[in-house]
Amino acid sequence: MNPKPMDKLDFVSSLVLTAFGIGVIVESLRLPRLDHLNVNPYTVPGIVPGLLGVLLTACGLAILIRSVLRGGWRLGLEPAEEWRQMFVDAWRMQRDHLFDPGMRGTDWTAIRDRYAPLVDRVSDRRELDDVLRQMVGELGVLHSQVRGGEYPRDTEAAEPAFLGGTFEMTQQGARITHIYRTDPELPADRAPLARPGTDLRAGDIITAINGRSVREHGDMARALAHQAGEQVRLDYLRDGASRSAIARPVTAGRDATLRYSDWVTGRREAVEAASSGRIGYMHIRAMGAGDIADFAREFYANFDRDALIIDVRRNRGGNIDSWIIEKLLRRAWSFWQPPGRAPYWNMQQAFRGHLVVLMDPLTYSDGETFSAGVKTLGLGPLVGQRTAGAGVWLFDTNRLLDQGLMRAAQTPQFDAEGGWTVEGLGVDPDIEVENLPHATFMGRDAQLERAIEEVLRAEGVRDFSAYAPGASGPLAADFFVPDAVFERTDTELVRSFG
Repeated sequence: MNPKPMDKLDFVSSLVLTAFGIGVIVESLRLPRLDHLNVNPYTVPGIVPGLLGVLLTACGLAILIRSVLRGGWRLGLEPAEEWRQMFVDAWRMQRDHLFDPGMRGTDWTAIRDRYAPLVDRVSDRRELDDVLRQMVGELGVLHSQVRGGEYPRDTEAAEPAFLGGTFEMTQQGARITHIYRTDPELPADRAPLARPGTDLRAGDIITAINGRSVREHGDMARALAHQAGEQVRLDYLRDGASRSAIARPVTAGRDATLRYSDWVTGRREAVEAASSGRIGYMHIRAMGAGDIADFAREFYANFDRDALIIDVRRNRGGNIDSWIIEKLLRRAWSFWQPPGRAPYWNMQQAFRGHLVVLMDPLTYSDGETFSAGVKTLGLGPLVGQRTAGAGVWLFDTNRLLDQGLMRAAQTPQFDAEGGWTVEGLGVDPDIEVENLPHATFMGRDAQLERAIEEVLRAEGVRDFSAYAPGASGPLAADFFVPDAVFERTDTELVRSFG
């Protein structure tokens, strides 16, 4: 098979570096069907068509095959050998990528030698992760992470499903005590029990699921197993009358999101009730690209409030802190007065009220950077507890051979005075408040209550009605027009004003 000239290749996917130089991966060559592949001194028959591409190197041409061979080749794997290789690779990734070339004062080689014998005792991929975590923990870096790749999975295990609410068992069945609340502007996000066509209510008693009687929590779990996304019939009682409805249960992950949404909704309602709607509330769950839309929807619904509480407790991090702070830094400098309407300001959508930020020890990574930025720029007080202290940024490029991660903290941050920030220290609150366990379990949120109190007693709470123009609009007498303008011809005026 003769390689095609570079200018005749159909589609060059990418360049790769090989032992023989630079190679080109070609996604689509118009090749004839391959009935066999000669690999001297062997011939491998029965290749199923479907090439990943062709690798052109200085030494010739290699074919990368996507499809499975019908027979002839078998690849033997030794998990223990793979785990030993991943252990060494993980150690090297920290050595080569950690922000501190001194490895935080540790003897990194000695640490490798101390943990290496444990790898020989590993019998499961998750156990390898445990060894890697213990090893990297010796560095004392709070923003390094180990995440596994190919974990064994029991495909026959029951997958739980949920209806999006809480229940208490009675002699008649499972009584609904609460249905998780969601944003009313996002009807597609409703809990299964609250969706159109299902529309169950708190107080209804579910007596059967798909014809299976429900008398205890175990009955419900067994009836819902493997039913996520499927239609299930719910027989229930409302005011003594028997009814039925169709619902689509959700996965455990989606149920967790519904519980989170309910938690946010409860805090938003508490803030609005305590302030008669003057204070806005929004929670930022993480700082990833997928969280930009959530922030925009919540922020622009609250930018004209007298005050805003931004909650970054349990924020999981990301990298959009600068984008959010940019919105908070916008400043109004003038106002527009449309006829018959209230004035609005320029810059449009600039927030002009008081700001309070909530944080706690589980505020992590970019949630901490955001908190530090708010504090440094004087945008508002921080209420809660000191954050986690994971301030050195990292990337997802440190991949092991099974696509697991050994994330090395690579990019530390320092302030304008040259001092290192966040990492190992966290961000201290301006007003320290702890949510005690029992009170929190009973539904209280002392940190949120303190944030509301801080806003309500602040001096000069913004009153937008105080910003108003004079009794009349701008008059001709308010402007100075030189007499020379009236002495010029129309042609000259056109030249002057374009």
